[in-house]
Amino acid sequence: MAKIVQVPARAVVSHGVNPTARFLLRLGISPNAVTIAGTIGVLAGAWLGATGHLFWGTWVVTACALTDVLDGTMARMRGGSGKFGALLDSSMDRIADGAVFGAVVFYMATQGNPYGGTAAALISLTAGQVVSYVKARAQSLGLNADVGIAERFERLVILGVGGLLGSAGLEWGLPAALWVLAVLSVITVFQRLIHAARTEPAPGADGGPAADAAPATDAGLAADGGPAADAGLAAGTASPSGGDAPAAASTPEPS
Repeated sequence: MAKIVQVPARAVVSHGVNPTARFLLRLGISPNAVTIAGTIGVLAGAWLGATGHLFWGTWVVTACALTDVLDGTMARMRGGSGKFGALLDSSMDRIADGAVFGAVVFYMATQGNPYGGTAAALISLTAGQVVSYVKARAQSLGLNADVGIAERFERLVILGVGGLLGSAGLEWGLPAALWVLAVLSVITVFQRLIHAARTEPAPGADGGPAADAAPATDAGLAADGGPAADAGLAAGTASPSGGDAPAAASTPEPS
């Protein structure tokens, strides 16, 4: 499924992020350092938003969230981020998302919860974490859940628009964005679950029970006393000193 802001994002990457990534790499700055610095910046922006400085908080969070694209681009230019780099990036993203939406919940509560914005922020926070979890868990199980109408970048854009509307004096702006975000996040969870279910291979296609049935049948035929069984007995008694093939044949595999 096409992303909401896919085309603008590509334009930003090609015209702004790539030159910046090359410049930082020439300075000897690592992608991991950019990841950590971006998260610290998001935490600072979240604190500004929570204390009522919506305009500056929104811009700081938006600018620092773009480092999520920057560090990935730097890693690709350098030839890959490695397993720890991927783990660090995902962990910092979860911390940043929690801080941003936690700040929004706090701000909405201090403003008297206009238009139910606090509830919408809590739904967005929970669903956003589940969106990321479903994709990661699906990948670990060999499934594909790389779909969704509102991934992390889209969620931050929607939240940023709501923050700017709220900073302009429109009380309904931030709650409206949060409700839109809550609905889209819940939809994205189900999109990923459904897509992952459709990508699961049929039973037996990947070496499951159906695939194991044939070797078991062959072993049963050999046990009836045919040539294969005779060869197995001979291999088990011929060389107690332990040649490679006899040892493998006579030693059961661990369960």
